[in-house]
Amino acid sequence: MAKPQSLPSAERSLEPKAFPRRRLTGRQKAAALLIALGPTLSSQLLKMFSDERLEIAIAEVFRLERLDMETKIAVLEEAFQETMAEEYLASGGVEYAREILQRALGPQKTSEILDRVTGKRTNPFDFVREIDPSQVMSFLQGEHPQTIALVVAHLPASAAAQVIAHLDPDMQGEVASRIAAMNRTAPEVVDAVERSLKRKLSALSSQEYSNVGGLDYLVRVLNQVDRSTEKSILSSLDPTLAEEVRKKMFVFEDIAKLDDRSIQRILRDVNTRDLVLAMRGCTEDVQRRILSNMSSRAAQTLKDDLEALGPVRLKNVEEAQQNIVRVIRRLDEAEEIVLTRSNSRDEVLV
Repeated sequence: MAKPQSLPSAERSLEPKAFPRRRLTGRQKAAALLIALGPTLSSQLLKMFSDERLEIAIAEVFRLERLDMETKIAVLEEAFQETMAEEYLASGGVEYAREILQRALGPQKTSEILDRVTGKRTNPFDFVREIDPSQVMSFLQGEHPQTIALVVAHLPASAAAQVIAHLDPDMQGEVASRIAAMNRTAPEVVDAVERSLKRKLSALSSQEYSNVGGLDYLVRVLNQVDRSTEKSILSSLDPTLAEEVRKKMFVFEDIAKLDDRSIQRILRDVNTRDLVLAMRGCTEDVQRRILSNMSSRAAQTLKDDLEALGPVRLKNVEEAQQNIVRVIRRLDEAEEIVLTRSNSRDEVLV
C-alpha cells in the first residue's frame, strides 16, 4: 500500500499529556470523556452503547462526580491521539501510523497508543498461521524439538496436526512428548524464539505467560491427524504418557457415538461382569445404545443383573469402564471397528 505523501497537520497537536492527579482506569477514562464532551455530544455517543455498556458508563459517571479541567484536557488529548492513530492505520497501515506518531510522541508513547488501538500485540507466532504447513516445516527444519513444539503449540489444532504430519516419524514423537509436558512458557523465551524465526523466515508477541500445549492439546492434535501418524506418535511416546493420551482420546461415554455394528462387535468381547458394573455408572444415552444392540433376552438379563447389583465402589465402576475402553481400543487397532472422531481425516466407507 502506498503511503500518503503528506503528513497530517494534526500531528503537531499530538503532544502527550499525562493524567495530572491519578491514573484513571479504562472505565473512568470513558466516564471522564463523556463528562468532558458535554451533555449534547455525550448523549449522541451513548445512543450507540449497548444496554449493558450504557449502565456501566452511567455508573462510572455518577461515581466520578467532580472532574478538574486539567484531567478533562488530558482525557480529550488521549482520545484525540487514539482517533488520529486509527486514521493513520486506515490510511497507511501500521508502519505509517508508527512513523507519524513517533515524530510527534516518541517511541514509548507511540507503542502504548498502537497497543490500545490495535487491541494489544498479536498472539505469538501469528505470522506462522499465514504460511502453508508444508512451508512451515521447511523453515522449522533443523530447529530443536523444543522450538518446534513451542511453535506448534501456539497454532490451531488443525494446523498443528498438519505440521506434525510433515515431521519425520522420530521427530513426531519427540515433539509430541514436549507438547504434552509443556505448560507455561516465559514470555522472554517466546519473544526470543519468535524473533529468531522471523529473521529466519524473512517475514513479518504476549506480556503474559503463554498457556499452551499440555496433554489435552496433544489429544486434540492427535484427533485430527491421520491414523498412521497417530499410531507412529503413540508408539514413540513414553508408555505411561501414551496410556494417558489414549485414555483421553476415547472415554466410555463415547460409546454412544459409535455405530450399531461396532457396538455389537464390542459386546461380543466384553466381560459380562465389567459390562454390568460399567452400566451402573454410565449415562442413560449410553445405556440405551448398549441395550438396543443386544437381543431382547440378553438385554433383559442385563437389566435384571443391574437391579440385583448392590452398592458398588466408584473405583470399581471406573475400572470396569476402562476395561471396556481397552477392548474398544484393541478392536480399533485391529481395524475390526471404526472409531469415528470429530474432524478426523480418516475416510469411512459404509
